Amino acid sequence: MPGTGATVASEDRRRAELRLPERDRMPRWVPRAIGLAMAAVVGLATAAWLLDKLRSLFVVLLVSLFLSFAMEPAVNWLAGKGWKRGLGTAAVFGLFALLAAGFVVAMASVLADQILKLIDAAPGYLVEIERWVDEQFGIQISTDDLRAQFTAGGSAASLLGDVAGNLVSVGSTAVNVAVQMLTVVLFTFYLVADGPRLRRLLCSALNPSRQAAVLRGWELAIDKTGGYIYSRTLLAVAAFLVHWAAFAIIGVPFPIPLAMWVGVLSQFVPVVGTYLAGLLPLLIALLDEPITALWVAIVVLAYQQVENYLLAPRVTAHTMNIHPAVAFGSVLVGAALLGSAGALLAVPAAATIQAFVSTYIKRHELIESELFETHGADPDEADESDEPADPDETVEPGSGQV
Repeated sequence: MPGTGATVASEDRRRAELRLPERDRMPRWVPRAIGLAMAAVVGLATAAWLLDKLRSLFVVLLVSLFLSFAMEPAVNWLAGKGWKRGLGTAAVFGLFALLAAGFVVAMASVLADQILKLIDAAPGYLVEIERWVDEQFGIQISTDDLRAQFTAGGSAASLLGDVAGNLVSVGSTAVNVAVQMLTVVLFTFYLVADGPRLRRLLCSALNPSRQAAVLRGWELAIDKTGGYIYSRTLLAVAAFLVHWAAFAIIGVPFPIPLAMWVGVLSQFVPVVGTYLAGLLPLLIALLDEPITALWVAIVVLAYQQVENYLLAPRVTAHTMNIHPAVAFGSVLVGAALLGSAGALLAVPAAATIQAFVSTYIKRHELIESELFETHGADPDEADESDEPADPDETVEPGSGQV
């Protein structure tokens, strides 16, 4: 048909003019990238929500895992003596439960007795404060209203009765704590009793090289966590014996429970454990006799120096040698991430990570430099850990060497 070809060509030119340049058109990958980004945001939000809701469960599992690391050496030792693994695990748990129950009962009796003594002695302390202020500063003060709080029928004297009335409000918290402790015990028991089976199940899904890496890390965790518990236990026993003898000689009331308190808290509570450990016997001695409190402070401080510079380096050199700054930083990180549970688990976790990293990092001989010198100390008497490692020396996993 005449003119049809010209019309079609004209229409094509018009469409070409309306078509956008290639650089101004949206690339084909952009919609797909937007979809993937939105899916990633939704996935991350969902994961964050799940982590928030299941945070307590993850903390329980983490605590149980580290407790299983700490108990497995003892269970393995019993299993090597011919015990069934389940029976050995039950025996270790039973021993730990007896020790914990004895500690709690001993400390509860001490605290209850001292609270009652404090309530009875408080009016006399207030009278002494009145007399001292009057003699030193010439100021007349009256503590009659405050003393009335500690007399029969006062609010302080009826404190224990009020506590009984508040049992309903604290009952839910106690039940929650009991459930969490029971959950930790159950998970820890199964992780220890079925440890070999669990490791076989996990490693069966990995190739041989990855299996070796997983087992190496597991062995290091058991070695370092067990070493931490072992070293802390030795130091706790030493602290208990020394403070028991010292408190008995000084005349501090309840020397055995207070020595137990000092031994446990000073070794197993990071950073602030030493100060909390010495505070309770100091206060109890102060209620009994001020000069006794002074002797308690001297004993606690003197033993702390002996432990820091004599006992602890010798014990931890064979179990878990970690720099104090690293330990302190790990406690801060653990507390920020997981609260009190993270603070308690931070030191063995840091030791495990340090050992695992040192296994794969090759050490080289150091060059000569003044920055390596410890000024004010004889370099020949430096600790062996400061010497450069032999490049040809390899550290066997689980050997306890870092």
